[in-house]
Amino acid sequence: MVKIAQISCGTEYSGVQKEIERAASTFGAEIIIPEADLDYIEEAYQKFGFNTASSGLKLMVARAMSLVEGKSDADAVFIATCFRCAEGALIRNELRRFIQQNTSLPVVTYSFTEKTKADELFIRMEALSTIVARKSLLAREKQEGLTMGIDSGSTTTKVAVMENNKIIGTAWLTTTDVIENAKDGMATALEGTGYKQSDIEGIGVTGYGRLSIGKYLNADLIQEELSVNSKGAVFLAKHQKGEATVLDIGGMDNKVITVNDGIPDNFTMGGICAGASGRFLEMTARRLGVDISELGALALKGNHENARLNSYCIVFGIQDLVTSLAAGSSKEDAAAAACYSVAEQVYEQQLQEIDIREPLIQVGGTSLIQGLVNAVSCVLGDIDVIVPEYSQYIGAVGSALIVSGLGVKK
Repeated sequence: MVKIAQISCGTEYSGVQKEIERAASTFGAEIIIPEADLDYIEEAYQKFGFNTASSGLKLMVARAMSLVEGKSDADAVFIATCFRCAEGALIRNELRRFIQQNTSLPVVTYSFTEKTKADELFIRMEALSTIVARKSLLAREKQEGLTMGIDSGSTTTKVAVMENNKIIGTAWLTTTDVIENAKDGMATALEGTGYKQSDIEGIGVTGYGRLSIGKYLNADLIQEELSVNSKGAVFLAKHQKGEATVLDIGGMDNKVITVNDGIPDNFTMGGICAGASGRFLEMTARRLGVDISELGALALKGNHENARLNSYCIVFGIQDLVTSLAAGSSKEDAAAAACYSVAEQVYEQQLQEIDIREPLIQVGGTSLIQGLVNAVSCVLGDIDVIVPEYSQYIGAVGSALIVSGLGVKK
């Protein structure tokens, strides 16, 4: 059983503790609390050197120190504090950095409320369990045989067929009926390959619709998108050795994952509002009267400073856009402002929660929007951003790659 060390403050008083434990047990993991007696708390706190007024946060520091010093044993770490606690947010990030610098344990951080339920934690617990249990598969550097990956996302469904380390077929559809989309995508991806579905040796499924599709197809691999996407990203970017950061700005939520030798060791996902997602860019393109595929090139011709968007909310963001256009801003400036707004929000809400490791690999459908890629690089201080070929198929490619390691043969 995978042991996940919980380092948190306030979960036992808010009713969230049982939800955390239920989420972990759903994926075959056990929550453990690192050991720390009263004397050790003060000793660890002094060693850490971060002043905090809360006794609960001091206990968090001691439990993290216990893990780093080998007084407690675990396979992964879950760090959580209340979203209302500013001091807790600081400690949460410092402890995440401290554990990552001194251990090789995968870490996930979370900001909970008193209404947090187990299903909100599922993907995080599943990812931690998967990373530990399937580390050898995630470290796999090549695909063998004939395999297929299906990524059933919130807005699009992607399919990739791979044969001996090469992508030989792909499909991209708008997500409506997840089963029908999967069936149509499989047929499209196989066109021109000379193969039919019965020839496929292994099928891997990820994304929001993975459970339904996996059951329908009797898939060999059903896996959450955090570990799968990171694997697909480093494979496509030809950066499976060393460190990297994967950024996936999705249609509904965003994922930022740090990777070491192909294995994720920290990730953050979500966002305050869809104003920081690809959905906002779709609405922007519609308001500007252009196809989403044209938005990126349009943005590169504009200046974001001429049409500032100041809202985190997708509704008020569009209102800002309309106001700017009415005031005389060009379509180019508005497109640039929209891309910059998304990049800035992703930085403020997520990228600041991790230590960015270069290269930054930007993936997903939004990575095809050149103006957004440029805005991300600008917001991060003009760092190089890699957008690999087939970047929009990372989940499908990662699934096809990992499933080949199971040695299945249909």
